[in-house]
Amino acid sequence: MRYLAVHEHATRGTFDFPIELYYVDKTNPSYEMPFHWHMEHELILVLQGALHLSVEGEAYELGAGDCMLIGDGSIHGGVPEDCIYECVVFDRERFLEGTTICGQRIAALTQEGVRQERKFPRESVEAGIISQLFQAMETERPGYEFITTGLLWQLWGEIVGKKQYGPASPEGTRNLRRTHAVKNVLRRIRSGYGQPLTLEDLAAEAALEPKYFCRVFRQVTGRTPINYLNYYRVECAAELLCSTGASITEIALECGFGDVSYFSRMFRRFKNETPGQYRRAHLAVG
Repeated sequence: MRYLAVHEHATRGTFDFPIELYYVDKTNPSYEMPFHWHMEHELILVLQGALHLSVEGEAYELGAGDCMLIGDGSIHGGVPEDCIYECVVFDRERFLEGTTICGQRIAALTQEGVRQERKFPRESVEAGIISQLFQAMETERPGYEFITTGLLWQLWGEIVGKKQYGPASPEGTRNLRRTHAVKNVLRRIRSGYGQPLTLEDLAAEAALEPKYFCRVFRQVTGRTPINYLNYYRVECAAELLCSTGASITEIALECGFGDVSYFSRMFRRFKNETPGQYRRAHLAVG
């Protein structure tokens, strides 16, 4: 499966059990986490190394055993450093069915627009619950669905009981518009990265003046728009290098690079090796 091609609204798990587990290490072509969002919540557990996360423009540093909760709709991306990490993506609203009191309390928080992002250090009670949840998902022993669901509610009980959620920002309306503009651009890059795209094209997608758009985009992603476009194209090319037999020239053209030498320079800049070296290394691992 081409992970980068997965849409933000993709269904996770099954209709009756809407939750999905992902394991990511250096052999995964999607080792780095391009900026994206989805309409489900996400839990991240770092198994080893470090993961440098950015969520809605705020930086978080996660080490082994640390966990992160990311709210639905939040723009996030990450850069791993000698890291192995796991992600669980789940539809919280679907887990609320048939639980009126709990559902009302969670819905109230959602309506108040509170910030749900939270880092849980490895020694915390919450990190212990999350670790158990990941273990249940990994083993899938009989009855794991009950254990997983119970642990999710236990986690939310800790969050609500300790009021581990941030107040709505006084600049909430402006930030919402900013996030919406950046999401439009990320969506355009995701769907059209193989086509010619200029700074003016991306600024128009955000309905912002180019200079102001560059500032807004960098505040959310930590990158300039063109730098991020090249980064995303390289990540897509890396997947194709590992999953297809297409030539490097064909992959460069498919991923929006009209000049193969420029593609090679960008690939080396982001991956610290040539496309050919990357392909050989990952095919050897596979």
